[in-house]
Amino acid sequence: MEQSIIGANLRLVREAKGLSQAQLAELAGISRVAYRNIENGSATPKVSTLQNIADSLEVKLQDLLVPVRTLKRVRFRASKKMTRRESIITEVTRWLDDFNYLEELLNLRQNYRFDDLAKNLSSMNSGSSRAKYAAKEARKVLKLNNKEPIRDIAGLLESAGIKVFRTNLASDGFFGLSVAKEEGGPAIIVNVWDRISVERWIFSAAHELGHLLLHLDTYNIDEISENDEQESEANVFASHFLMPDEAFKSEWNDTYGLPFIDRVFKVKLIFNVSYKTVLYRLSESTGNSIWGKFQSSYRIRTGKTLSMKQEPHSISSSYFIEDRLSRLVRQAIEDDEITMSRGAEILKIDLEAMRDVVSSWI
Repeated sequence: MEQSIIGANLRLVREAKGLSQAQLAELAGISRVAYRNIENGSATPKVSTLQNIADSLEVKLQDLLVPVRTLKRVRFRASKKMTRRESIITEVTRWLDDFNYLEELLNLRQNYRFDDLAKNLSSMNSGSSRAKYAAKEARKVLKLNNKEPIRDIAGLLESAGIKVFRTNLASDGFFGLSVAKEEGGPAIIVNVWDRISVERWIFSAAHELGHLLLHLDTYNIDEISENDEQESEANVFASHFLMPDEAFKSEWNDTYGLPFIDRVFKVKLIFNVSYKTVLYRLSESTGNSIWGKFQSSYRIRTGKTLSMKQEPHSISSSYFIEDRLSRLVRQAIEDDEITMSRGAEILKIDLEAMRDVVSSWI
C-alpha cells in the first residue's frame, strides 16, 4: 500500500477530528514518534496498528487506505486564513460519495430544479438587480408565494435537489461553502459552530444558493479569497430570498404601533433571520442611520451595547435540520441494501448510537 496515501489520509482525518499527533498516538496505544513516522510516510505500519488508529479516529480502515478524489468545482472562500481547509474538503468529498452511493443504490436520484434559472441568470449583468430578480425567481421555482416565510430551508433545498451538510468548525471567518453539480452536487455545506447563530446558518445556506445560481463560473478549488462584489450579490440574494419585499413590507407595517426595537425583533422571528438582515432591509429605504437608531434603542432598553456577533432572541437549532440522507439510510437498511454498521459509517455515528436510532423508528 502506498505509504504516502496512508499518511495523507491520517493527517486529514486527524486534523478534522481536532487531534494532535501526540493525542492520537496515545489513543492508539503507540508512541508519538511511531505515529509521526507513519503519518510522514517513513514507516510502514502493521495492519493491527493501522486498525487501532482507525478505531481511535472512529473511521473505517478503508478510509485510510484509499485516496480521496479531488473536488475541483467548489466555492470555498473565507475571510480568515484556515488551517483545516483540506480536511474539510476531504470530509465533504466522503459525505458526497456516500450520499450519491445511496441515491444510486436505491434509484432515488433527486432532480436539481435550478438548472434553467442559473443558465438564464448567467446572461444578465451582475449586481443587486440581478440578485433580487434571482431571489424572486428562485422562490417561484420552489412554489413559494410572495408573503410566505421559509420555515425549513434545509428541507426546502433538499426537495430542490441540493444536498445539505452541516460541519462544525470553530471559526467565525467561515460560514459555508458549495459544490457544483458536476462534482456530485449541487451541495451546500454550512458551518454550525455553536458560536454562530442559527439565523446565520440559515442565511449562509441561502447565501450559498445565491452563489450556485449567480456565480457558477467562479467555482474553483484553487480560489480561496473572497470577492467583495460576488459576496455582496449573494448577500442581497439571500436577504430577498428569505424575506421578499412584499412580505417584509406587510409584516413591518403590521408592527406600526410597537416600539422600534420590538418591531425589529418581531419581524426577525417571523422570517427566521438575523436582526441585522432586518436592519439592512430597512436601510435600503431609510439610509444607514437606522443602525445607530437601533443600537441607541437597544442600549436604552438593556443598558448594554449589542455586538455584531450577538443575536438576541435567537431561534433553536431545530430550525435547521437536514434529513434526506437519514431517510436514505433508513430505507437502505430496511430494504436490506446496507448493514446497520454501514449506515452508522455513513451517518458518522457509532454502532451503538445507530442501534438506538433504528430502535426509535416508527
